[in-house]
Amino acid sequence: MENFKILNIGKSLFWLSFILGNICLFGYIFSGNQGFAIGGYFVLIFGTIINLLVFIGLMVYGLVNQKYRSESIRSAMILLINIPVAILYFYIGTSILK
Repeated sequence: MENFKILNIGKSLFWLSFILGNICLFGYIFSGNQGFAIGGYFVLIFGTIINLLVFIGLMVYGLVNQKYRSESIRSAMILLINIPVAILYFYIGTSILK
Protein backbone atom coordinates (compact mmCIF):
# COMPACT_ATOMS: atom_id res chain seq x y z
CA MET A 1 0.00 0.00 0.00
CA GLU A 2 1.25 3.46 -0.73
CA ASN A 3 1.78 6.30 1.72
CA PHE A 4 -1.12 8.46 0.73
CA LYS A 5 -3.53 5.51 0.75
CA ILE A 6 -2.60 4.66 4.31
CA LEU A 7 -3.12 8.24 5.48
CA ASN A 8 -6.36 8.50 3.53
CA ILE A 9 -7.77 5.51 5.41
CA GLY A 10 -7.40 7.29 8.76
CA LYS A 11 -8.50 10.68 7.47
CA SER A 12 -11.52 9.34 5.61
CA LEU A 13 -12.77 7.27 8.51
CA PHE A 14 -12.17 10.17 10.90
CA TRP A 15 -14.21 12.57 8.78
CA LEU A 16 -16.96 10.03 8.14
CA SER A 17 -17.40 9.36 11.85
CA PHE A 18 -17.15 13.05 12.71
CA ILE A 19 -19.70 14.15 10.11
CA LEU A 20 -22.17 11.39 10.97
CA GLY A 21 -21.90 12.30 14.65
CA ASN A 22 -22.51 15.97 13.87
CA ILE A 23 -25.51 15.17 11.70
CA CYS A 24 -27.07 13.08 14.47
CA LEU A 25 -26.33 15.55 17.28
CA PHE A 26 -27.33 18.74 15.52
CA GLY A 27 -30.21 17.02 13.72
CA TYR A 28 -31.67 16.13 17.09
CA ILE A 29 -30.94 19.55 18.61
CA PHE A 30 -32.57 21.46 15.76
CA SER A 31 -35.47 19.13 14.97
CA GLY A 32 -36.10 17.25 18.20
CA ASN A 33 -36.64 14.10 16.12
CA GLN A 34 -35.89 10.98 18.17
CA GLY A 35 -34.61 9.25 15.04
CA PHE A 36 -31.49 11.40 15.15
CA ALA A 37 -30.86 10.39 18.77
CA ILE A 38 -31.27 6.71 17.94
CA GLY A 39 -29.06 7.14 14.88
CA GLY A 40 -26.45 8.84 17.04
CA TYR A 41 -26.49 5.92 19.42
CA PHE A 42 -25.91 3.50 16.55
CA VAL A 43 -23.18 5.71 15.12
CA LEU A 44 -21.50 5.63 18.52
CA ILE A 45 -21.73 1.84 18.83
CA PHE A 46 -20.87 0.84 15.27
CA GLY A 47 -18.40 3.71 14.83
CA THR A 48 -16.50 2.53 17.88
CA ILE A 49 -16.32 -1.02 16.58
CA ILE A 50 -15.28 -0.01 13.06
CA ASN A 51 -12.74 2.58 14.24
CA LEU A 52 -11.25 0.07 16.67
CA LEU A 53 -10.92 -2.61 14.00
CA VAL A 54 -9.31 -0.18 11.56
CA PHE A 55 -7.01 1.13 14.31
CA ILE A 56 -5.85 -2.40 15.12
CA GLY A 57 -5.47 -3.18 11.43
CA LEU A 58 -3.31 -0.11 10.84
CA MET A 59 -1.14 -0.88 13.84
CA VAL A 60 -0.65 -4.49 12.73
CA TYR A 61 0.11 -3.33 9.19
CA GLY A 62 2.71 -0.92 10.57
CA LEU A 63 4.32 -3.72 12.57
CA VAL A 64 4.38 -6.14 9.64
CA ASN A 65 5.48 -3.65 6.99
CA GLN A 66 8.36 -1.64 8.47
CA LYS A 67 8.54 0.62 5.42
CA TYR A 68 5.14 2.17 6.18
CA ARG A 69 5.30 2.10 9.97
CA SER A 70 5.25 5.88 10.52
CA GLU A 71 2.38 6.40 8.05
CA SER A 72 0.36 3.62 9.64
CA ILE A 73 0.90 5.02 13.12
CA ARG A 74 0.04 8.55 11.97
CA SER A 75 -3.14 7.30 10.30
CA ALA A 76 -4.10 5.34 13.42
CA MET A 77 -3.50 8.40 15.60
CA ILE A 78 -5.83 10.46 13.40
CA LEU A 79 -8.57 7.98 14.30
CA LEU A 80 -7.92 8.58 17.99
CA ILE A 81 -9.00 12.21 17.61
CA ASN A 82 -12.58 10.94 17.47
CA ILE A 83 -12.45 9.61 21.04
CA PRO A 84 -12.76 12.94 22.92
CA VAL A 85 -15.29 14.19 20.36
CA ALA A 86 -17.41 11.04 20.83
CA ILE A 87 -17.23 11.36 24.62
CA LEU A 88 -18.27 15.01 24.45
CA TYR A 89 -21.17 14.23 22.10
CA PHE A 90 -22.22 11.34 24.33
CA TYR A 91 -22.47 13.65 27.37
CA ILE A 92 -24.26 16.34 25.37
CA GLY A 93 -26.70 13.77 23.99
CA THR A 94 -27.45 12.17 27.33
CA SER A 95 -27.93 15.54 29.03
CA ILE A 96 -30.36 16.64 26.32
CA LEU A 97 -32.38 13.41 26.47
CA LYS A 98 -32.94 13.58 30.27
